[in-house]
Amino acid sequence: MATPSDVSDVPATPAAPAGSPPKRPGPHGAPGAPGADAPPVVPRRHVGRLLSAAAALLVLAMVLGSVVRNEAFQWEVVGQYFTTSAVLDGLLLTLWLTGAVMVLGFLLGTLLAVMRLSANPVLRTLSWGYVWIFRSTPLLVQLLFWFNIGALYPTLALGLPYGPRLFTVQTVNLLGPTLTAVIGLTLHESAYAAEVVRGGILSVDPGQTEAAQALGLSRSRTLRRIVVPQAMRSIVPTAGNMLIGTLKGTSIVSVLAVHDLLYSVQLVYNQNYRVIPLLMVATLWYIAVTTVLSAGQYHVERYYARGTTRGLPPTPLQRLRVRLTGLRARLHAVTAPGGR
Repeated sequence: MATPSDVSDVPATPAAPAGSPPKRPGPHGAPGAPGADAPPVVPRRHVGRLLSAAAALLVLAMVLGSVVRNEAFQWEVVGQYFTTSAVLDGLLLTLWLTGAVMVLGFLLGTLLAVMRLSANPVLRTLSWGYVWIFRSTPLLVQLLFWFNIGALYPTLALGLPYGPRLFTVQTVNLLGPTLTAVIGLTLHESAYAAEVVRGGILSVDPGQTEAAQALGLSRSRTLRRIVVPQAMRSIVPTAGNMLIGTLKGTSIVSVLAVHDLLYSVQLVYNQNYRVIPLLMVATLWYIAVTTVLSAGQYHVERYYARGTTRGLPPTPLQRLRVRLTGLRARLHAVTAPGGR
């Protein structure tokens, strides 16, 4: 039996709570602060990732070097014709065709999407049939068909049914190459735009529509103010891809002798036989315009992504600004007195 004299005057060490990690001993075996002598954390070295990145950069450098050093590209000729009036006029017509076709195609496509989602079986069938026909036919066939529509309908007349004609015009004089290209591209684009818009509308939670109906909103107001703004998050990415595809797809109208960018370039190299440099001129212009459209698409997607996340991801310019700020801070730390 222990007596009071047997009890040490040293205060008892409180027991460590259950589940707590053991303390590491200090330099002389005494328990020290948690992690005081912990080894430094070294990031894992991804050797395979570094080797693959180096190989990819090497291949890219070899390709760029071969393109720059290859005299067959004739870069001086590319610079000579890059901003000529003929090329710029073709570029303006290409941009005009792209804008007109996208606007008209999405207007008609939105109408077709609403018809497809309508409760009227006749409207649903007509919309489905339109999309089916124009998505099943190649674009070149459609353009050639509309270009030769005069063989089916030599004249177009406006008048009373089974009565006198008030206005008559020759189809050949009415539909020129440019108007034919606009009609053919618009009808083809609207079939795809209808499916894009319909998919975006269906991506919205049905509870949004039910809540709007409970508040007494009409179907048109619900569609315009509630459904479509939320559907734009799904519509914009695909619509941006369609815009870029339409920009490049307008080159097919060169078969109708429409003076777009590609046809203007073809007219030039048919005279001086410098095919490769002139094709590079068209390629560089397509790349430049596509880059601008891609940047615009990125910012439009950010605009419609508001409210879906706590914070929007930084833009490339914001990332570059942050990296430059960090690099400037490190340089200042190194060049400061006593820095290393």
